[in-house]
Amino acid sequence: MLKAVILIGGPQKGTRFRPLSFEVPKPLFPVAGVPMIQHHIEACAQVPGMQEILLIGFYQPDEPLTRFLEAAQQEFNLPVRYLQEFAPLGTGGGLYHFRDQILAGGPEAFFVLNADVCSDFPLSAMLAAHRHQPHPFLLLGTTANRTQSLNYGCIVENPQTHEVLHYVEKPSTFVSDIINCGIYLFSPEALKPLRDVFQRNQQDGQLEDSSGLWRGAGTIRLEQDVFSALAGQGQIYVHLTDGIWSQIKSAGSALYASRLYLGQYQLTHPERLAKHYLGGPRIRGNVYIHPTAKVAASAVLGPNVSIGEGVTVGEGVRLRESIVLHGATLQEHTCVLHSIVGWGSTVGRWARVEGTPNDPNPNDPRAHMDSESLFKDGKLLPAITILGCRVRIPAEVLILNSIVLPHKELSRSFTNQIIL
Repeated sequence: MLKAVILIGGPQKGTRFRPLSFEVPKPLFPVAGVPMIQHHIEACAQVPGMQEILLIGFYQPDEPLTRFLEAAQQEFNLPVRYLQEFAPLGTGGGLYHFRDQILAGGPEAFFVLNADVCSDFPLSAMLAAHRHQPHPFLLLGTTANRTQSLNYGCIVENPQTHEVLHYVEKPSTFVSDIINCGIYLFSPEALKPLRDVFQRNQQDGQLEDSSGLWRGAGTIRLEQDVFSALAGQGQIYVHLTDGIWSQIKSAGSALYASRLYLGQYQLTHPERLAKHYLGGPRIRGNVYIHPTAKVAASAVLGPNVSIGEGVTVGEGVRLRESIVLHGATLQEHTCVLHSIVGWGSTVGRWARVEGTPNDPNPNDPRAHMDSESLFKDGKLLPAITILGCRVRIPAEVLILNSIVLPHKELSRSFTNQIIL
C-alpha cells in the first residue's frame, strides 16, 4: 500500500506568480491545459498500489479547490483529500503535523511532491529503487550546469551506492551538479527525524508567535533541517533522472513548463494535442485547444500554445509560445508571442502583445532564474508579458515586456512597464 502527499503551500507563497495568483490558487493555474497539480495527481494515480493522495497547504478550502478535489476523485477513482495547516509550516512541518493521517492504514512508503515543479514524475522507477535498497529518504535528482546549480539544493552522492553524502540548499559556491527535484519517496521511519526537529525547536523556545500559536516549533524545513543534517549518515539516497524537470515559481516558468508538458503529451496524452484538419486553424508544433474554444480557420497557432475554456480566437490571429486563459478574446489579426493572456481579457484588432522568453532551464547558464529580481537599475527586466484578469487592450497598440494588473483598460502602447 502506498500514499502520496502533494505540498501546495499557500497564498503567501505565490507572490512571484502575481497577478495570475490573484484569481486562482497557484496550484490550480492551468499548465498545458490542466491545473498544475493535476499532472502530479495523474502520475501518482498510475503507481500500482496507490491508495490515497493528500494535499497539504494553508490555502482556505474555497470553491475552486473543493470543486477540483471532487473532480479529481471521480476521474482517478482514488481518495484525494486536502489537509489545511493552521499556519505555514514549511516543507516538512505539514508532514509531521498530519503524520497520523499519512500513516493511517500502514503504507509501505509515501511519495512527497512539491506542487511547484514540472516533471515526467518517474515514480515507479523511484519505487523500484526504494524496494531494491530500502532507506528512510529517497530524493529525485537531476543535473544542472555549474552556474545554475547555485539556485537549487545541491547533492553530493556516492556514485557507487547513491547515498547522499552532503546536501546544501542554494550554496554560495559550486558544490555539485546534482540538484534536488523536490520529489521524494519516504518510508514511515522518515517521520522520526522530523519529530526530532520539532522537539529541538520546542527546547530552543521557538514556541509562540504574536497570536500565541506554536508555529515556530511546528515549522520544519526538509532541506535545511533534515537533509543537510542527515546527509552522510546512511539514511538519504538519491535517484537520478534524465527526464523533463523545471520549477514553476513565476509566470515565465509556467510558460516553460507548459512547453515541457505539451511535448510530453506526445507520449502520455496525444488526445490532448490539437490536430490540423481541413477548414480548421493551422497548427504548428504542440498546441492544446479546449473543446469549448472558438478558433477561426485562418488563425496560426504554435508551437507551445494552450487555449483555455471559452476562448475566442479571431481571423488571422498569430499565437506562439503563449497561454490564453478562460474566456479571453483575441480579435482579428492580433499577434500574441511569449505571453499569458488573463481570464476574460480582450486584445483588440491588429494589436501586438509580446514578451521575452524566460526559460528557467537548469542546464542553460544564461537562463534568468525565478529567484532573481524583476528589476535592474530601476527598470523592469525583459520577460514574458502578462495580462491580468479582464484587461482590455485597444486596437493597433503594442504591449511589450510588460505586466498589466487586472481590470485595466489601456489606451496606448507600453514597453517594459508594470501597469497598475
